[in-house]
Amino acid sequence: MNFWMNMKLKCNISNNENYKIMNRKLIFIIVPLMFLVHFSFGQNKEARQRIESARIALITERLGLTPEQAEKFWPVYNEYNIQRKNLVQEMQNARKNVDMNNMSEEQGKELMNLGLDIKERQLQLEKTYSGRLTEVISTKQMLSLRKAEEDFRKMIIQRLEERKRQMMRRDQMINRREQLMKDKGNN
Repeated sequence: MNFWMNMKLKCNISNNENYKIMNRKLIFIIVPLMFLVHFSFGQNKEARQRIESARIALITERLGLTPEQAEKFWPVYNEYNIQRKNLVQEMQNARKNVDMNNMSEEQGKELMNLGLDIKERQLQLEKTYSGRLTEVISTKQMLSLRKAEEDFRKMIIQRLEERKRQMMRRDQMINRREQLMKDKGNN
């Protein structure tokens, strides 16, 4: 009788150890996911605000805006950016509504014409706001603005790529840790 009780006790201990290992694995998977989801939703707005602040700081510094210029420049520039984003959004929405793999020739022509129309409107928008902005800043500053926008865009892309590489490295480390735990559990 003792033999069977010892066997049952050993099985319970073995099952309990497996249970603990499974719980640890779940903790290593679920907790980071919970934090990631929580921070991605919570920080999305904060991240946008930080990006916007960095953009403002970079442009202000690169253009060497005086306080008087900045006071007049930013409302016009922000208005321009909103208009520009609306045009980009219009084209994105049009593309979403068309199945590129199964579109008809007519749909393709409509999409192409819309794209050309939006490019024309973007050019007109740039002309209009360039005129309004050069009433506030010099043409040299205006040219610096284009360069600053381009540099900022490149910087953001680099940071996103670096973040993607970091996430991949983190995922690899988690996978290695899980594999080590799995190997340990099998021994």
